[in-house]
Amino acid sequence: MNIFKSLITLTAFVTPLATQWAQYHTPGIPRTADDKPNLTAPAPRTADGKPDLTGLWAMSSSDIGVGNVALSKPGDLKPAEIQPWVRELVQQRAENFGIDDPHYKCLPEGPNYSTTGGTKRILQTPAMIVILQEDLTYRQIQMDGRALEKDPNPSWMGYSVGRWDGDTLVVESNGFNDKTWLLGGYPHTEALRMTERIRRTDFGHLEISVTFQDPKAYNKAWTLPLRAQFLADTELMESVCNEFPDNGQEHWIGKVSDAEKSAVKVAPELLAKYVGVYKGIYIRNPRTVEVTLSGGTLSVSVNGGPKQPIVAQSETSFSGTGLSYRFIRGSNGIATDLVEGHISGDYKFERQK
Repeated sequence: MNIFKSLITLTAFVTPLATQWAQYHTPGIPRTADDKPNLTAPAPRTADGKPDLTGLWAMSSSDIGVGNVALSKPGDLKPAEIQPWVRELVQQRAENFGIDDPHYKCLPEGPNYSTTGGTKRILQTPAMIVILQEDLTYRQIQMDGRALEKDPNPSWMGYSVGRWDGDTLVVESNGFNDKTWLLGGYPHTEALRMTERIRRTDFGHLEISVTFQDPKAYNKAWTLPLRAQFLADTELMESVCNEFPDNGQEHWIGKVSDAEKSAVKVAPELLAKYVGVYKGIYIRNPRTVEVTLSGGTLSVSVNGGPKQPIVAQSETSFSGTGLSYRFIRGSNGIATDLVEGHISGDYKFERQK
């Protein structure tokens, strides 16, 4: 377990502020009879009849892989569509826990912002849409009819232009540098082009699809579905990367495969008592972890993602996905809770069945 203890004891890389504007009541939004936000009310429109995307949004996706990025589920991307150099690099990043992830070096995440969770504020005008991120970065989407630059100077956030296709906002982006990662480990080149389609289905919900096209890395374009929910009666909180000389990465040692070397044998009848579905909250988002048993090995599936095998380090502690898992047992030996270990801390999920 030494590599996982080292991993989990890393300092968190973002520090959210305490709650602000605790008594804030978002004005001008539809509410139910009991004064709760009516998220199923009709979507608002601007003066020119376009859907109004303005608001504070909690982003989430059940399709993004969790844990070992090499086993993740990157939208509709098929293994055969990934070029060999990309597969090799993804496997390398998975093996060393993604220690070189630019996020851990406090660098902007570029196109990856479009597929990550967290909170974003959208500000909409006829000529420009701006998206504010928790880490104080921002995106500018030009809505004045201009075309994308044909020979852009590569940058962290790239260049974006938008247009309306009926009630759907279509955003085309290019000009990203190649220093950022997609989905926690997938590389891209400066040839990357990203297309987002955003539709406000009602007052409280967005349906989003993000398509990546990079012919130098992937043999075809691939798409990731996302969703967002309107957040009322709160504000965007700062979550700024801690740029200290010592961010703890010197303690980040070992590899994912090292778990096999320290594995212990656990009887199948004991493992069977851990099988089930566990639910809770990870940071702000609902999270479901399904634990299954096959061939004497436990596997976890997070939010409907692929099954990833975990390796016993003791009777109750397991590892092998880049995260750690610890089962809390009742008096009958059957698990009642599951504790998932992250860099940011431990998250406890209650067994549902």
